[in-house]
Amino acid sequence: MATSYVGAIDQGTTGTRFMVFDHGGQVVANSYERHEQFYPEPGWVEHDPVEIWENTEQVVESALADADLDAEQLAAVGITNQRETTMVWDADSGRPIHNALVWQDRRTTDRVEELQDAGTVEGIREKTGLECDAYFSATKVEWILDNAEPLKLQSGRSRDLRERARDGELLMGTIDSWLVYNLTGNHITDVTNASRTMLYDIHEMEWDDDLLAEFDVPEAMLPEVRPSSDENLYGHTDPDGFLGAEVPVAGALGDQQAALFGQTCFDTGDAKNTYGTGSFYLMNTGEEAVESDHGLLTTVGFQLSGEPVRYALEGSIFITGAAIEWLEDVDLINNAAQTAELASSVDSTDGVYMVPAFTGLGAPHWDGRARGTIVGMTRGTGKEHIVRATLESIAYQTRDIAEAMEADSGIETTSLRVDGGAVKNDFLCQLQADIIQTEIARPVVDETTALGSAYAAGLAVGYWDDIDELRDNWRIDREFVPEMDSEKADAMYGRWDDAVERSLDWAREE
Repeated sequence: MATSYVGAIDQGTTGTRFMVFDHGGQVVANSYERHEQFYPEPGWVEHDPVEIWENTEQVVESALADADLDAEQLAAVGITNQRETTMVWDADSGRPIHNALVWQDRRTTDRVEELQDAGTVEGIREKTGLECDAYFSATKVEWILDNAEPLKLQSGRSRDLRERARDGELLMGTIDSWLVYNLTGNHITDVTNASRTMLYDIHEMEWDDDLLAEFDVPEAMLPEVRPSSDENLYGHTDPDGFLGAEVPVAGALGDQQAALFGQTCFDTGDAKNTYGTGSFYLMNTGEEAVESDHGLLTTVGFQLSGEPVRYALEGSIFITGAAIEWLEDVDLINNAAQTAELASSVDSTDGVYMVPAFTGLGAPHWDGRARGTIVGMTRGTGKEHIVRATLESIAYQTRDIAEAMEADSGIETTSLRVDGGAVKNDFLCQLQADIIQTEIARPVVDETTALGSAYAAGLAVGYWDDIDELRDNWRIDREFVPEMDSEKADAMYGRWDDAVERSLDWAREE
C-alpha cells in the first residue's frame, strides 16, 4: 500500500500554497503561486476569485507532480485562508458577481462610522466578540449587494441582487467557502471563519438574525457552519475533476487560528504570533470567551468534532510584512533578506519612528483613518535608519498586543511561539525578544498555518489519533532571549506611542 499523506491548501493575501505533510508533520511537497492585487481606489483592495481558484488547481497539481505523489495518496485535504475577505457568487453558474473585497479594504469605513454614531457597536461586540470595523465581512457583503452589477439571466433580463440573494440564487462566503464549494460542490464554512464575519454569534454559535437584518444579508446566502475538524467531512473532491480522485475535504481554519493549531497551542494560555502581510497574536482562552477591555478581539480558536468550542483573544495588526514589501516597492531595499543587513549596520534609528498604518490601525487602536507616518527624520537620516525603524515598528505593534493580552487575560507571557515568513529574519526575532522582554520560540516548521489545517483534516479522518500526537511533532528551531536592558526597551517603546498619535485620524475627506 502506498504511503499516505495529508494536504493543505493555504490561500493567503498575496498567493496560494499547497503543502503535503507526512505523519511527523514534515513537508514532503510544496508549491506556491502569487495572484494579482487590485486597488481600484485609495484604500480599496480586491482579488479575483476565479484567479484564486485557478491558482489553487495549479499549485495542487504541481506540488503532487514535483513530489511524484498521486492524489489517491492524500488521506484528506484541509483548507486555511485569508480571513474576512468576502465574495458573492451565483449558486447556479458558480460565477462571482464581483471581485472579492479583501480584509484590508477600507471602502466601508463610512458605514462603520454610521454604526458607531447610531450606538450599535457595543451590541455587535457583545455578540460577535469583534470591534465594529470595515475589516470584517458584514459591511463588505452589504456593499457588494448594494453596488455590484446585477447578473443577466438567460432570459436577458436582470434581477435585483438582494431579491436573488433572498431566493438562494446567490451565495456569500469567505475564501474557505469558495474553495470548499469548488472542491466539493457544498456550501460550508467552519466556526473560525464564521466568527470573523461580524454576522455570527460566538456564544450561541449561530448566525444572528439581528445582525443579518442590520446589514440586510439574507440567511439563504450563508454557508452551513461546521467544526474546524469535521469527522462528518465537508465533502469529497470530484473523481472526474482536476485531481482525478475522491479525496475527503475534512477541515478548515482561518489562517490565524490555523497557525494557533499548527503551533499546538491547545492549552489555555498558550500564545502565538504569525508574521505575514499583517501580524496576528492569538492566545488560547479555553472554553471561556474572554471579553477584552483593551481593544482586542474575542474569537473562536477552533473546534474539534464532538467537542466544545475553544476561544481565543486576538490582536490583529494590519501591516507588518507588507511594510517590508513597501520598502522594496520604493527601492529602499532590493529584497526582504536585505533588511537585517541594513538594520544592523546602524546602532539605532537615530530617533526615527515608522508607523505602517497604510490601511488604518487595528488592535488596540482601531482607527480606520490612521495612515502611514514617518517621524523624527533629520538631514542625516539614511535608508538604513528607515529600514531599522520599519522592523522596530513590527516589534512595537506586537508589544502593544502583548500588553493588552496580559491585561485582559491576567496571564503573563513568558514565551511566544512565532511563525510566518518574517521570522526567518534572526535580527527581527531578536529585536522582538528585546522589545517585549520575553522569550521567542521559532519552530522547525514555520509554515504552521498550512500545518494547522493539515492537522485539522488529518484528525478528522483518523490520520492522527489525537492532539497529543501533534504535540509530539512540534520542534523548536531556535529560541531568542532578551539581550536588551529592560529600561532601554521601555524608553524606546514609550516614544512609539507618540509616533502612533501622529498617525491617527489622518485620512479625512475634504
